[in-house]
Amino acid sequence: MGELKEEKATSYPKTSQNKVAIIGATGYGGLQSVRLLESHPDFLITYLGGKRSAGKRWSEVCPFTSITQNLEICDAVPEKIADSADFAILSLPNGEASQLVPELLDRNVRVVDLSADYRYRSLTHWSQVYVQESLKFKRGDHDLCKEAVYGLPEWKQHEISEARLVASPGCFPTASLLALLPFLNQGLVENEGIIIDAKTGTSGGGRIPKEAMLLAEASEAISPYGVIGHRHTSEIEQLSSEVAGKLIQLQFTPHLVPMVRGLLSTVYCRLRDPGLTAEDCNTVLEAIYKDYPTVEVLPVGRYPSTKWVRNTNKVMLSVQVDNRTSRLILMSAVDNLVKGQAGQAIQSLNIMAGLPLERGLPLETYYP
Repeated sequence: MGELKEEKATSYPKTSQNKVAIIGATGYGGLQSVRLLESHPDFLITYLGGKRSAGKRWSEVCPFTSITQNLEICDAVPEKIADSADFAILSLPNGEASQLVPELLDRNVRVVDLSADYRYRSLTHWSQVYVQESLKFKRGDHDLCKEAVYGLPEWKQHEISEARLVASPGCFPTASLLALLPFLNQGLVENEGIIIDAKTGTSGGGRIPKEAMLLAEASEAISPYGVIGHRHTSEIEQLSSEVAGKLIQLQFTPHLVPMVRGLLSTVYCRLRDPGLTAEDCNTVLEAIYKDYPTVEVLPVGRYPSTKWVRNTNKVMLSVQVDNRTSRLILMSAVDNLVKGQAGQAIQSLNIMAGLPLERGLPLETYYP
């Protein structure tokens, strides 16, 4: 009887639900994907992939998060993934997804990739930004870089609905772009002199131990990093340029703050019309995002806190205008692991499956 139970536990159920494989399931992005999809009414987790944990049951590796099917974590084998799943979320280090994606697409598995491998429109651009990864992983998938859809659902919903491959944005670009794009799109701000000052919790560095993320290092401190040439700068510039219709170069500085999750981005830009008020700019945001429950625009004078969006797939936006300097100040708060990572990927899955983009995703926080 014991052997029969074991065999039953390892088989992948066949249902009418959309079946999803999560590769890199035990990293922070994978863990959030598992938690969110386990309670999703229209998706079923049917395959868990991982290297270090391969051969172990999910309950052995992550006893703090149970799933209905206590699946065994397996190596990421394209044939087995395709036999078990319609969709795959890849939560892998930069470079590794590119070794798996072409084979998955050839087997008709639609992919949402959380890494940066397909966020750039050209493989050359990716190689220039991710130099070490380009030396380690040999790639020739130029066409897939052109085909991939940048997965910012509030701006790319139609393209995502038809996509085979979605490149889910990074957490810093997500928070910054959702605030900035409406004003670039409407031509309301100058294309030059844009500054982004952003702060994130330590979970943004991933689950693999790093010295800077140790409690003794990060606690009771705030520190900038990647001050010049941070990888997310070019990612933000790429979509900003596309929406503005002109080349955008901006200054981006991230900071590490002593909290586990949360991200606050403050964007500074100069208004073309110095007569615009904060109320005018707030109206712009409300008009752009009125049909998106994943975006909340706060009243003028109320500024977002990361705690207000913790564990949710919501971005909170706020705006202020300094009439003395004609500066527009945009503030954006997200949970970097949900709206900034796994939750946004599931937004794309929803769209690809023909579901409302907010389906099955938490929009209300538990406070405090």
